[in-house]
Amino acid sequence: MTWIKICGTTNLEDAQTAIEAGADALGFVFYERSPRTIDQTIAHDIVAHLPANVDKIGVFVDQSADVIAQIADKVGLTGVQLHGKRGDGSRVDELAALRAHASGLKVIPVCQARDLEEGVLLSEDARRGFYAVLVDSGSNSQIGGTGKTFDWGKAREAIQSLSLIMPVIVAGGLNSNNVGEAMNMFQPYGVDVVSGVEANPGKKDPAKVRAFVQAVRRAETSV
Repeated sequence: MTWIKICGTTNLEDAQTAIEAGADALGFVFYERSPRTIDQTIAHDIVAHLPANVDKIGVFVDQSADVIAQIADKVGLTGVQLHGKRGDGSRVDELAALRAHASGLKVIPVCQARDLEEGVLLSEDARRGFYAVLVDSGSNSQIGGTGKTFDWGKAREAIQSLSLIMPVIVAGGLNSNNVGEAMNMFQPYGVDVVSGVEANPGKKDPAKVRAFVQAVRRAETSV
């Protein structure tokens, strides 16, 4: 089954809605400049009410391994998603330190699709021990949650090549109307959605959440 992550969770009601709909993972953004940022204490309280089999993924931007590990431990995260220069595979030492601090965490670096199009792939050393890599459509001014897809046609070959060496999670502008097409094109390990299931930034639309999960499950039968 395709791994489904509903990101940008800010409250327990939305978390429970996503789980009831069938999501496999929830994302919590620990980046102050994001409209979906969440306080560590609030995130901890939400995580305490979640089933053990649901992944709790913290989203970080250029934070140090020490800080990430401390937040992960305080909140009760099961994985971390790394944006920025520390997440692009070039900071092997930082990522190794993170795994040393919190060896049980699922570490998910983020690559921008435009970088893959230019032939920039994670090094073998950087890939070692990663849970998966997330391919997104962020820009220099906005790391994610743009609500825009990347050029799927241009990135298709690079993503297919990357999929041969590690699991790939596709993100960027996904919603219930286009996620089936993305799955047919990329056959990803997982999909990640934020704005496509929101009523407004930081608040989920239950109908959109359910429609997204249902669209993924329908598409699985034809992939």
